[in-house]
Amino acid sequence: MLALLRSALVLFAILSGVTGVLYPIAVTGIARLLFASQSGGSLVREGDRVLGSALVGQPFSDPGHFWGRPSATAPFPYNAAASSGSNQGPSNPALHDAVRSRIEALRRADPSHAPAIPVDLVTASGSGLDPHVSPAAASWQVSRVARVRDLPAQRVQALVDAHTEGRSFGLLGEPRVNVLLLNLALDRAMAHGSRE
Repeated sequence: MLALLRSALVLFAILSGVTGVLYPIAVTGIARLLFASQSGGSLVREGDRVLGSALVGQPFSDPGHFWGRPSATAPFPYNAAASSGSNQGPSNPALHDAVRSRIEALRRADPSHAPAIPVDLVTASGSGLDPHVSPAAASWQVSRVARVRDLPAQRVQALVDAHTEGRSFGLLGEPRVNVLLLNLALDRAMAHGSRE
């Protein structure tokens, strides 16, 4: 019995070392070599300063910026440590109230803009961390951003078009716009325009 227990403990220690230490170190090392940016969180940097991650939504509320998809994470929006949705079904009155208040906020920010609001601007994603909006949601915001920034709408729409990503490998997912990258490009365009 003692020999059997000793064999089991030795096998446990060996497998723990291989699967719990060596394998994770090897996979992490390979990922760092082959996919340095992605394995580091796809961080967006300006010099030494980290501005955010291209994979995690950011809270933008300034009317001169594009707004992302709403987040239902707690205790604050876009909390990457607590990725979650609201888990509210379509018949839940709380979901109706949340969507209604989001619609009202969008209408207050751009009262003269009449087209229907794209659904991804008023509903949270399942993770609450979605960094993208649909091209329709980005285009819907062009008039507000252009008015607040005192830019021609065509110039702002051109930025949206330039930052629209197609389907992955040409067939997976939907076209999308990364809100952080679009807002950074908008800020850079404004900075260059003010210097001219």
